[in-house]
Amino acid sequence: MKYLVVIEKANGNYSAYLPDIPGCVATGKSKEEAKKNIAEALTMHLVGMAEDGLPAPEPLAQADYVAL
Repeated sequence: MKYLVVIEKANGNYSAYLPDIPGCVATGKSKEEAKKNIAEALTMHLVGMAEDGLPAPEPLAQADYVAL
């Protein structure tokens, strides 16, 4: 499955989250590090859900740009 990852520049680092997976967040000093860290967080999050007998959420979030 592929989940949408939102990466935002923060104060001195980058933060990442997955709209389809509430509570799954990560940070990094660079975009690449934030992406790596959110992938690891997602794996741990989904393993925990499976251990609790919960299904993995369907990836539904989408992204697009609006031109002005």
